[in-house]
Amino acid sequence: MKGRGRAVALGAGTVLNALATGVGSAFALDVETEATVELDDSAGVKGEIAEDADADTRLIERCVELTVERYGPREQVGGRVRTESEVPMAAGLKSSSAAANATVLATLSALGIDVVERDEPGDHDEIGTGDRDDHDTDDRTAVTRLDACLLGVEAAREAGVTVTGAFDDASASMLGGVTVTDNTGDELLSREEPAWDALVWTPPERAYSADADVSRCERVAPMARLVADLAAERRYAEAMTVNGLAFSAALGFPTEPAVEAMPHAAGVSLSGTGPSVVAVGDRSELETVAAMWDERPGTTRLTTTRSDGARVL
Repeated sequence: MKGRGRAVALGAGTVLNALATGVGSAFALDVETEATVELDDSAGVKGEIAEDADADTRLIERCVELTVERYGPREQVGGRVRTESEVPMAAGLKSSSAAANATVLATLSALGIDVVERDEPGDHDEIGTGDRDDHDTDDRTAVTRLDACLLGVEAAREAGVTVTGAFDDASASMLGGVTVTDNTGDELLSREEPAWDALVWTPPERAYSADADVSRCERVAPMARLVADLAAERRYAEAMTVNGLAFSAALGFPTEPAVEAMPHAAGVSLSGTGPSVVAVGDRSELETVAAMWDERPGTTRLTTTRSDGARVL
């Protein structure tokens, strides 16, 4: 068969790092990753990452393979996948989740399968994902965004780019807004749509999620449970500040950027396993923080949150 599809997904910032307890929370940012998938009858999938010709492409290749295996025809299907991204790699801004989500959606589009919405939790209703059916490749004509997200999470685990599966990051990237998840059971606990301005500082160094010291993160589990409680009360900005201090200490990142931002930001946190720091709040106040962060090596970006999530182009 032959088919071509394109899709975009969003980067995200962290409210709660899931490494300590398995419960995590993230929020979508207005930075995008685009994937283009071209399917053919060749053997295997070849990936390309526009920003780095030598980058590891196993994740995006596995996303195509799994999507075709789950929803495609029974005959052999191969092809190519290429991603282009505004989200820096290994910076804590969910580049892997964005690439996986965009690739899965682009593959579904190439297969001619529609991506549809499903009822999503509001006001902290709970929704589990354990009742998902095994998909029959002969009769699926539509896939929900949540199921597409979970397929990317499965590929990420198989590719070894994440410790937890990063369902918190992936759900925010795919659905938009701020999500809270239990990554141990791939359960979406809540989703809301805050409208925040956001400031991102990314230093020159890089940190890979799969290399994070999980044992040190587990030592701050009491603080992570406090953050989860704050998130359950919708106090996301306060939650992220507590998270940032705890996980900066656990992972060995400086807290000075966060301390600089605290008088001006509603919330500020180390994002993911670092090294980026993200602050949210009033735009004029964040511009004051940006002036301070601009004195540091690296780059700053003033942006906003997004509630629309990933989409097929």
